[in-house]
Amino acid sequence: MKNVKIGGVPEHFNLAWYLTLKEGSYKEKNINLRWKDYFGGTGQMCKALRDGDIDLAVILTEGIIKDIIAGNKCKIVQVFVKSPLIWGIHVAHDSNFHNINDIRGTRAAISRFGSGSHLMAYINAENNDWNLENDLQFEVINSLDGAVKGLTNNDADYFMWEKFTTKPFVDNNTFRRIGNCPTPWPCFVIAVREDFITNEEETLKTILDIINETTSEFKDIPSIDKTIANRYEQKLEDVQEWLSLTQWSQENISEKTINKVQNQLFALNIIPEKWNYKDLVHHF
Repeated sequence: MKNVKIGGVPEHFNLAWYLTLKEGSYKEKNINLRWKDYFGGTGQMCKALRDGDIDLAVILTEGIIKDIIAGNKCKIVQVFVKSPLIWGIHVAHDSNFHNINDIRGTRAAISRFGSGSHLMAYINAENNDWNLENDLQFEVINSLDGAVKGLTNNDADYFMWEKFTTKPFVDNNTFRRIGNCPTPWPCFVIAVREDFITNEEETLKTILDIINETTSEFKDIPSIDKTIANRYEQKLEDVQEWLSLTQWSQENISEKTINKVQNQLFALNIIPEKWNYKDLVHHF
């Protein structure tokens, strides 16, 4: 039995992994795949990949590209979700901030530096013609729960996170959403440590075959909307809207997309240089 460790955020995007694990699909192929939830998001998963705590990660595209260029010995092997991630821009419900202009120059709560919440704050600033040096401040809050405390206690002013994951906090008047900021590229990819690719390529192919079979049929699973709503404590209509907007992928990321992400990150001074496609992506 091959032991393989994988990490991802505990969100509805990753339910397909839970279903295949529950069905024992990997064990049937002599693979003991162990899933770990990372509440701290992309930055926390990048560290786990670097440290060898996990072999694979379902991770934000822009975050892993930045970290590979920064020295993380991983490669992207596939797009997992090809639709954009819609980041909600949230403030405390009783705050005096009511639109995007109000939060210019205030403190963004981020899970950690290098995380999606950090990088997307730059994208949002660029979209709104802010001064990237003067109009961005950051407070590290580690997780969604940390953001609830941070905004409620006025330790930070706004917080960007996937809008459907944070919707229950909007509904219960913890947060107020003042805008959205979609990623201009596919949101989630599967990244794998280079040593694992070298030593366990066939195991990796088998894992991808199993998850791809499930994601290709995911929306056709009977009552999948109710399953998601119950498991993630979401309103059924929100889940149905999310399902209508979300598209999974069974293909690798294109060179055009890699270049688009790098051009944006480079323009924002988030990465110091741009890399060749083959140095970021592994093709079987």
